[in-house]
Amino acid sequence: MEKKEKRRFGDRRDGKLLRNLDSMHFIMPIIYPNRCDNEAYLSERIDLENINAYLAKKNADNPDFKYKLFHVILTTMVKTLYLRPKMNRFIANSNMYQRNEVTAAFTIKKTFEDESEEALAFIHTKPTDTIDTIRDFIRDQVTSCRSDKADAATDNMDFFNKMPRFLSKAIVRLVMKLEKRGKAPKSLNEGDPYYSSCVLSNIGSIKLKCGYHHLTNWGTTSLFCLIGEKKMTPRFDENGNAEMRETVDLGLTIDERLADGYYYSKTLRLVKHLLQNPELLELPLEEPVEY
Repeated sequence: MEKKEKRRFGDRRDGKLLRNLDSMHFIMPIIYPNRCDNEAYLSERIDLENINAYLAKKNADNPDFKYKLFHVILTTMVKTLYLRPKMNRFIANSNMYQRNEVTAAFTIKKTFEDESEEALAFIHTKPTDTIDTIRDFIRDQVTSCRSDKADAATDNMDFFNKMPRFLSKAIVRLVMKLEKRGKAPKSLNEGDPYYSSCVLSNIGSIKLKCGYHHLTNWGTTSLFCLIGEKKMTPRFDENGNAEMRETVDLGLTIDERLADGYYYSKTLRLVKHLLQNPELLELPLEEPVEY
């Protein structure tokens, strides 16, 4: 049985302090302490031909909760984080940490109406997970979020919102100071999407084009994935002949302090490879792939 690594002085509850960084990655969080000042934005257009064929095959038996593009993209992102571990780092209090687990979060609209409330879904993955187990977990999360039950993060925000303004503001500022050092009570950030490895937003589901989304100085999230609306796009062959193909745009905002440009470039190649070969998502998340 594998022994759990002992927590050392300087480690956080959610991450291990990286003690052997090169000089540049040690200095950068000190001279550039704010996450929002260190954003890099990457965009990619994905041809959906292979994904559509894969989804048709998975849904051939007409399951009650069908496999969707979002399941493919979310599984791709968390598998990428397992295989590219520097992407699962975060910076807090000018120190860099390796996150203890791979997680993902997204917002669910309870109903598609202007006044409808939003709920927050938070997924804790295991190395043995596949697209099948993740899809089942999302089904459970969607069912729970669209009920009258509030998620943990919303409960916490409601608690502060019911207090007198002067008191709630003072407590929130204290919590922010504690959390900067990883000392805030776990219950206060449990389920908060900005403490996940990756936040995803499927704005294509509400007919919006893909674009840029900022990171936040609050929390520890170093990666934000925006999924745009599906659209028909011309693809040109070597002779200049155009063929219309269904595509989707992805926008990735990352904390550039985590790694170098080559690491990000290779990470993006892995994302594209998984999306063009979605059957690879049926392998355990921790299992490497050739790309």
